[in-house]
Amino acid sequence: MVPEKIKELLKKNGQEHLTGFCGELGDEERKALFKQIEGIDFEKVTELYKSASSEHTESGGEYCYEPLGYTEKAGLTPDERNELERIGGEIIANGGFAALTMAGGQGTRLGHDGPKGTYDIGLPGHPSLFEIQCSRLAAASAKYGKTIPWYIMTSRENDKATRKFFREHSFFGYPEEDIVFFVQNMLPMVAFDGKIVLDEKGHVKEGADGHGGVFAALKSSGCYDDMKRRGIKWIFIGGIDNVLLKLCDPLFIGFGESSGAKIAAKSLVKRDAKEGVGVFCRRNGKPYVIEYTEISDEMADMRNGDGSFVYGDAHVLCNLFSIEAVAAVIGENSGLPYHVARKKTKFVNEKGETIVPEKPNAYKFEAFIFDAFEMFDDLAILRVDRESEFAPVKNKEGEDSPESARRMYEENLRRNEQR
Repeated sequence: MVPEKIKELLKKNGQEHLTGFCGELGDEERKALFKQIEGIDFEKVTELYKSASSEHTESGGEYCYEPLGYTEKAGLTPDERNELERIGGEIIANGGFAALTMAGGQGTRLGHDGPKGTYDIGLPGHPSLFEIQCSRLAAASAKYGKTIPWYIMTSRENDKATRKFFREHSFFGYPEEDIVFFVQNMLPMVAFDGKIVLDEKGHVKEGADGHGGVFAALKSSGCYDDMKRRGIKWIFIGGIDNVLLKLCDPLFIGFGESSGAKIAAKSLVKRDAKEGVGVFCRRNGKPYVIEYTEISDEMADMRNGDGSFVYGDAHVLCNLFSIEAVAAVIGENSGLPYHVARKKTKFVNEKGETIVPEKPNAYKFEAFIFDAFEMFDDLAILRVDRESEFAPVKNKEGEDSPESARRMYEENLRRNEQR
């Protein structure tokens, strides 16, 4: 019932329990389970588990934090803005720019059944989040006379539905050959005893490997090679859920190009000391983002003489990477290091019983895109206006909800019309 190569693979890695209930599964369920198992990088999983379960702590764990400088977009002169837009516009027109959207999530928290990018926030004409972003790319492509390649990172969970959605909507009029889908890598969750978690008798509990996994996925999918073939010089990487996201901002592209740095990012001033956002800084001299869960209260509320935050520039997933930077991050190890989170997750025990634990019982592994920043000596930060560039759709109601995003979108539209 279980192919020999699967048996040998599981025995070699001490994970025989994964096929322990095959006798209770139908043919299709067994095939799906075997496919999952074949897709697991057991060597990587073992390495991650050993690292997570080790009591070893790094020596020299004291870090020196310093502010990281920024350029205020609002403080640029008209001549400076025009020059940056000219530089960025030339890169776009010469085919040197690509946009990348991370869209692997589902709309579950919004009460939406389907990929988050297919969600409609209630704007006139009812465009989806995908269509909103696509319309901006189409406008920029028309302006500069060059179609901008659009790479969309999906997940195993939503890839098929995402591709179907684009086909059903005729790719929103965008050239099909310039929309490239690729799938984010997944990693199984591992119980504290080292056993890969079965959350159902025929299903391994897997999770996406974090937004930092984009680099490994670019390599494994062939998209990095495709970018090189197209002559791409700069890649903007952003998320799907910000309805004000500027996927193609010539001023920002020009800013990155003229900065001399290999990476650039947009920042927003955090609302208050306790806002749940990571903030830019230097750690031991290197660009870094310190998460809100890691920053001390004293550091979070540290002020300059004018009352502004010393560490006040929030990272909001608006990043610009040169192709050289992407190559450096991919390197020999195909991406970034993984962080470990201790999670509560249901599992099927050796008796076939589904157990819902009351405390953490397994490790989840994720990579964070901002870990790439420490690989470089500098990072160019453009501080932008929150009201013009950041309206996320994360919660069903209240802050960062479809209602708040719709309001900000419409207000931004009115401001632009009045200029």
